[in-house]
Amino acid sequence: MGGIVGIILGVLAVILLFKMIKIIPEQEAYIIERFGKYQKTIYAGFHLIVPVIQRAAYRHILKEEVIDVPPQTCITKDNVQVEVDGILYLRVVDPSKASYGIENYRFATAQLAQTTMRSEMGKIDLDKSFSERDKLNASIVRAVDEASDPWGIKVTRYEIRDITPSKTVQDAMEKQVRAEREKRAEILKSEGEKVARINKSIGEKEEAVNMSKGERQRKMSEAEGRSKAIELIAMATAKGIKQIAAAIQQPRGKSAVSLRIAEQFIAEFGTILSRADTSVLPSDIANLKGMLRSLVAGTGKESDVLKEIVKERPGKEKIV
Repeated sequence: MGGIVGIILGVLAVILLFKMIKIIPEQEAYIIERFGKYQKTIYAGFHLIVPVIQRAAYRHILKEEVIDVPPQTCITKDNVQVEVDGILYLRVVDPSKASYGIENYRFATAQLAQTTMRSEMGKIDLDKSFSERDKLNASIVRAVDEASDPWGIKVTRYEIRDITPSKTVQDAMEKQVRAEREKRAEILKSEGEKVARINKSIGEKEEAVNMSKGERQRKMSEAEGRSKAIELIAMATAKGIKQIAAAIQQPRGKSAVSLRIAEQFIAEFGTILSRADTSVLPSDIANLKGMLRSLVAGTGKESDVLKEIVKERPGKEKIV
């Protein structure tokens, strides 16, 4: 009998020992009460508590927690109804306040975040609510953090997940976006056409300038060519005159020149007569004969020259 009692006492002692041992993991905290009254907060490590007298009333996780804030309907400053939801990040910094300051700090902070979000959305227009999310998040965090400070809660950040306007507002926004997109397309098209016209006019201007330069260069080249030709002709004429003058100085040079002049005169005179239907000779033809005689005097060909003047032409009237 005594052995059985001893075994029972031993088992009870072991059970009591396990009840006294409390090993707390990292980033957790326990609230210890003694006879139902807060005594202390114990953190990660090995601890002993006295059964029946002490008990672990609350257990808190000190890591950052994520709370999903349910969607709610808000009215913006420009009276647009939208549905907004978000995510709240918080952690327990004072386990005793979190245990005795409020019944359920998670639910309370979520409700507080919703209330603050409705208030902040009512301060701005719908268009700004999309572009000023960071400002909204900061305002909600600041408001919720100040309100939850007595609960031993630290709100680290809040993120608006979705801002969903009503179907009517979405249709209106789509039309607005489409109109804005078409307007931008028209502006870009007109700017493109403007640039194209400018480029075309610049191209035409450069083309005209190049053509003008080319024409000027062509005329300059032609003028230089004509100038060079005139110069060469003048040099050749001067050279010919020099040679003629030298030839005249030779014996019987003057007679040769006179004969050459007479031949040219006769040739040109014959050409004029051959082209005319009616030929009229000057009345003082004797003077012409005298002039020719003076030109060919001394050449020995006077009779041949005169024959050329008085010869008849077939199909023409006889020279009088």
